[in-house]
Amino acid sequence: MSTLTNKPNKVDYNELSNAELVVLAQRKDEMALNHLLRRNKRAIINKLYKLAPDWTDTSDLVQEVNIRIWRFINQLRNPNSFRTWLNQLVVNVFYDELRKRPRDYQIVSLDEPMPGEAGDSEQSTRDIKDSSRQPEDVILTNELSEVLNEAMAGISDQFRTVAVLRDVEGLSYEEIAKMTNTELGTVKSRIARARLKIQKRIAPYLSNNAA
Repeated sequence: MSTLTNKPNKVDYNELSNAELVVLAQRKDEMALNHLLRRNKRAIINKLYKLAPDWTDTSDLVQEVNIRIWRFINQLRNPNSFRTWLNQLVVNVFYDELRKRPRDYQIVSLDEPMPGEAGDSEQSTRDIKDSSRQPEDVILTNELSEVLNEAMAGISDQFRTVAVLRDVEGLSYEEIAKMTNTELGTVKSRIARARLKIQKRIAPYLSNNAA
C-alpha cells in the first residue's frame, strides 16, 4: 500500500507579475523580493541614466533604491502601481544624492588663460563654438549645469518631480498626471511654477554671463 504525500507546489517566480511578487514580498517572501529587485534592476539603471547621464557610476544609487524597496515595500497599498512607485523612489534617491554633491562638477572658467601652442609664449582663452542660440545648448556647459542642478535641488519635491518628468524625461502632462496620481490642471500649474522658480534662481548667473 503506497502512501501519498502532499507537497506544496513550487512557486515559479519568473512567471509572476510585479504585482504578484509585491504581494508575496509583503508576506515576507524573501525569494519574491529578490526576484522583484533583479527584474527591475535595469529599469532602475535606465531611470538614473535619464536623470543624470553624466554620472559614470550609479551602482551605489541602485543599491540605495533596492534598500528603500526592501524598507518600504509594505507601504505600497496598490501592488499594481509598483512601477510608478519605483519611479518615484528613484527620483527621490537621485535628488537626495544631488543635495549631497552639488559641487562634484568640474567648473571650467571661460576666461581662464590657456597655454598657447608649443613654442608660443602667448596665452589664449577658451573659445566654445556656439552654433545655436537655443537655451538647450547653453545647458551643456558644466558651470550652467551646476547652477541648474542647484536650482532644482532648491525647490520643493512636488515641483522638482514634475519638472524632471517633463523637462528631463520628456513625459507628457497626461503621463505625469497618471504617474503622480495628480489632476492634469495641477500638474500643468506645478510645472509652470517649477520653471519660474528655477528661472529666478538661475537669473543672476545668466545676467552675469550675458554677452
